[in-house]
Formats: sequence, C-alpha cells, structure tokens
Amino acid sequence: MSSRICECFAARCLWSVAACLIAIGSTGCQRQQQSSVTPTTTVDASPSTAPASADPVVVVVSSSRKNKTPPKVQPDVSRFVPDWVAEAVFYQIFPDRFRNGDFENDPTRESLEDVTSIPEAWQVSPWTGDWYARADWERQLSGSFFEKGVFDRRYGGDLQGVLDRLDYLQDLGINAIYFNPVFYGKSLHKYDGASMHHIDPYFGPDPAGDLAIIERETSDPKTWQWTAADKQFLELVKEIHARDMRVIIDGVFNHTGRDFFAFADLREKQAASPYKEWYIVQYFDDPVTPQNEFRYKSWWGFESLPEFAENKTHDDLHPGPKAYVMNITRRWMDPDGDGDPSDGIDGWRLDVANEVPQQFWEDWNTLVRELNPDAYTVGEFWDDARDHLVGGHFSGTMNYHGFAYLAKGFLIDGILTPHDFGQELVARLDEYPQKMQYALQNLIDSHDTQRVGSMIVNRSRQPYLQPDRFDYDVSERVSPRYDNEYSIRKPNDLERQIQRLVALMQMTFVGPPMIYYGDEAGMWGADDPCNRLPMVWDDLIYDDQSTDPLGRDRETDTVQFNQELHDFYRQLIHLRRKYDVLEHGDFEPVVSDDDAKFFAFRRTLKGKSALVAINRGEATYSWEVPCDTARELQSLIVTWDPEAKADIVRRDGVCIVTVPPLGGVVLADRANPE
Repeated sequence: MSSRICECFAARCLWSVAACLIAIGSTGCQRQQQSSVTPTTTVDASPSTAPASADPVVVVVSSSRKNKTPPKVQPDVSRFVPDWVAEAVFYQIFPDRFRNGDFENDPTRESLEDVTSIPEAWQVSPWTGDWYARADWERQLSGSFFEKGVFDRRYGGDLQGVLDRLDYLQDLGINAIYFNPVFYGKSLHKYDGASMHHIDPYFGPDPAGDLAIIERETSDPKTWQWTAADKQFLELVKEIHARDMRVIIDGVFNHTGRDFFAFADLREKQAASPYKEWYIVQYFDDPVTPQNEFRYKSWWGFESLPEFAENKTHDDLHPGPKAYVMNITRRWMDPDGDGDPSDGIDGWRLDVANEVPQQFWEDWNTLVRELNPDAYTVGEFWDDARDHLVGGHFSGTMNYHGFAYLAKGFLIDGILTPHDFGQELVARLDEYPQKMQYALQNLIDSHDTQRVGSMIVNRSRQPYLQPDRFDYDVSERVSPRYDNEYSIRKPNDLERQIQRLVALMQMTFVGPPMIYYGDEAGMWGADDPCNRLPMVWDDLIYDDQSTDPLGRDRETDTVQFNQELHDFYRQLIHLRRKYDVLEHGDFEPVVSDDDAKFFAFRRTLKGKSALVAINRGEATYSWEVPCDTARELQSLIVTWDPEAKADIVRRDGVCIVTVPPLGGVVLADRANPE
C-alpha cells in the first residue's frame, strides 16, 4: 500500500467477515475447554509481572466462510506454491530506512516530488536524530508535524547498506528478504513508480549517470540499458543467493507515479500521446483556456498515483501496460535472458492485488512460473483471500486476516478468548488448499501498520471501532495523527513480554513468518509515517526521543539496539529452522482455558511432535500433559529467560509444565529413548 493513505484505509477495506458480538461478562458466549490436557491454575505472588486487570470481555468471531460448505475437491495449487517457502523466514526491508552504506549517493532536494514547496535549506535527515523533532527546514513550513516536512524527509538508505548488513540478517536466521519498492520513484516509499525497469538511481552508486540513461529510453525494451543501480541490485541478488537466501520485491501494477514515462508523455501531449489509452483520462486539457482541465482516475483519489486502464471488457489490464509489466517481469526474473533464473529475483509481493483484474493475474503468474517454476508470489489481501489466490494463481497472501487480526485480539489485547483464537486459526487456515497453507505469510506488522511494540503499548482500547478485526490498523486508533490519546512512548518490560509471545506464535504457526525490519531490535512507532523510522543499529548512538508531535508532555525515551530482544528473536528463528515439524507439521489446538487465558497447540509431522503453550493470563499456569514412561517432554525454548528451561515435573502419568504469567514455551514431545 502506498504512503499518505492512512485516512482512506478504513474506507478502502470492505470486510466480509461477520461482525463480532461483544458482550460484557460471560453473556452470549459458551466458554470451552478442550480435554487433551488437564489445566490447573495457581495465583502468582508477583502482581508486578501481570497486566492490569479489566472487566472480562468476550468477543465471538465468525469466519468469513462460516456455514459455507467447503469444496469437496481442493484445487491443485502445487504448480504455484514452491516447496522452499514453507521453510522461509522473511525479513521486510524499507530501503530508505534500513542502512545508509554510501553517503555519496544520498538524495538531493531536486530528487523530491514537489521541489517548489520544499525550502532550499532542505538536507538529508540525520539517521540518529529524535524522530519527532523538526529540522530547521521543516520548521520553515507551515502546518503540523504530520502535514508538512516528514514525508519529504530522506535518510539515505541504499543497496550498499543492505550489502553491508547481509551478515547481520544471515546470523539472525533470515533466509528470505522482501523489499518494499526498489524501482525509481520520487516519493520516500516508491509506490509512485517513475519506472519499473530501473532501480531507483539514489539507491545505487551513480545517480546522475543513471538519470541520464533513463532519459534516453522509451517503453521499447530494446532501448533499455542496465544502470549502475540496476547492476548493484543484481550484485545484491547474487550475494543473497550465495548465502542460500531468497529475495522478493514489490510489484505495483495498479498505478504509477506522474513521472512514469507513459504518464509524463500523456500529461505533455494530451490526446496526441501514444499512451493516452494506458490511463483513464476523464478530461483532456483545453489549450484555449487558461486553466488546466486535465483530469484522470487515480488510486483512491490521490493525484500522484494515476491508475492504469483496463481492457474494454474490464477483466484484464489494457494491452499496453500489460505488455510493459510482462517485459519488466522478464527483465528482473531472468536478467541475462538465458533461460536460467538463478541471476534473478525469486518472487514478488503484489501491491493492492485485489484492485487488478484477475485475468491479468492468471496470465502474469503463469509467465512468472515459466520463467522460474520455484517463484513465490504473495498478494496484498486484507480479507479472506482464497478465491483471489486460487483464481489468480498466487502462492499466498500477506496473512492479515488469518493471523495478524487474531494475534492482536488474543495475544496483544487479551480480548479474544483462547477457544475462539484456536477455532478461528483453524477455520481461516482451512479456507486454503493444504499446500497453500504453508505459503501464507504470517506477519504482525508492516509498513502499512503501527509497529508491534506500539500496538502493544496502545492495546485493549474499548469499545472496538471495528470488532471483526480487533481494531487492527483502524486509522482512528493507530496514530497520534488521528488520535490525541495515542501513546508514542517506548514499550516497557511487561509489554516486551507480550511481544515475545507474539514472536513465539509467529515462529511456531503454519506458514512462513515475516519480521518487519527493526522489530527484533526493539523499534516502536505509530502507523505511517512513524512506522518507518531509520533502523536502530548497535554501532550507532541515537538521540533520545523527547519531542511530542502534538505538543503533549512526555517522558524522555532512550533509543538503542535491544540486544536481549534481538537474541530472543534469533533463538526463535533458529529453533523454527532447526525443527522441520515447525515448518511442515500439522496444526491442532489442544487446550483452551478461557478463564486463565491459556492456549496450547500441537504441531505433528511423521511421528514427530512439538507442543507450544502461551499463558496470556495474570496467574501462573500448571499444565498437565499426558506423558507415560514411553514419552518424554523436552524444553526447547521459554520466553522469560534465554538460559532457562521449562519447569517440568513427571507425576502419575502426567508431566506438569509450569508456565508463568505472560509466558510461553515450546516443548518437544518424543519417544523416550530409554
């Protein structure tokens, strides 16, 4: 999703999920406890480790396909779902904000969107500065923090910065990278592409030389050259592959920017432009009049994002832009055109995929697999995406609907009951063909949402404005830009415990997890633009955050790399990659204790078994797991201490596992070697 669109997001998302019923107390909801294990509860003597109590609220959710008869024959999607993705751990990189590795290629004032509105004193923003403090050039602009300046900031992140930090990602355990747009665009986010066949010159080593090359080209691929930034990106792909890692990039095929070559030509030549049918022109300019009557359809009314036209039957893109997209797809998936895709990218994340006709996606995804049978294509869908994925031949979806919403409701807000959490995880997972279930990208946050740390700081506000999604990414609740009560402070220790539970669930659920850059380093932030701060690195010293964008009083927060949290994420990631049962195993909830807010599930694969338990409650939980002499439980990881093991006591045919408040544990359930 593009930047500067938070205000229209709620209107854009037309959810088909049935509305939640909220009731106070136990009214309207039958609490259930599954019988695979026998739970008992012990009150903890340390209330400081428990969250503040609140009146119990029960949220009853229903799957978007509830009461629908599932298809008797699941479609064969194996051609479009590569085997490797089930074993992937994704890391999302927002290029301008990850690492500045080359200060010689930093953006200039002339490279920005609307130079005439930007003071001549503009300069690249300091990487380590107080985010909400406005620079001198920003203070010359009228308006608030969110109205002027922040969207014109550039921090100089580039491809060299990623190259310099590949070892960091590899050590973390990452084996797949997703890049937000890397193609040439004037905005900070690059969803307003000026080209799809070139990497942004300011991400590469020779911006001036690249711009001169781009100026001489047309839509004809025969005129396309490889710029310095293009070549450096291909070198980055090579280095990623050398580490047995994969790379996918953002594809934005619904709209372009106004500097895109076809639209720039249309804007200049009007009805005489050969690209006039590529876009939806409502009015051409009348040269006789002093005013400019040129009007066109743009994405959600944002004039900086003109939309591509569809064909005459409105079931495909117009042949012109469609052919262009097919050509750039070939360019980046098989750069040298020799039929060997090993020098190209491994897949795509597709922006606003539901706003592009399905026939295009069928044809495009077919081409992608002709170029690379192992390619992964993941669509941006915020609702039940089954029909889109199967019909359009995608591999998977960004799993907001099947994971992120539910994780917020139970793990973060503590409102969704464990029973309903488990029930909905199963129901929403079962919407998809089995192989596709292991390709659903499980994220908790992204460039389009508040960061998980701030999501937790601002949790549990009632009543929900959109109960069916537990107010996940509801504009009125995710930023001080729209909510005067939104807290911008740093997460405290208790809130970091909750973040660990979220990470635990991500790393042990069905489907590849995806980490938004910096979550593992302790970064926090409200929704766009505050979710796009420069990455916090351990070799840099950062200014404290002491400024408030609304002028409110606030306590000063230190900003530094959170080594302890990073090490926990690393431990979790390596655990997932070590045990194939966590990557390929079946999923089954085994206990749901709504009163205690305790949830546990089992992953099984070819006789192997792992148990995962999460205590979202305020009291220590004693979990009784059947374990006769033929079985043993081995503690693999706990969330409260990197060196600790779970307390397991065997007694009378059961193993009693003690899980503290806001604690989680992963156990191997295996045959006793004795």
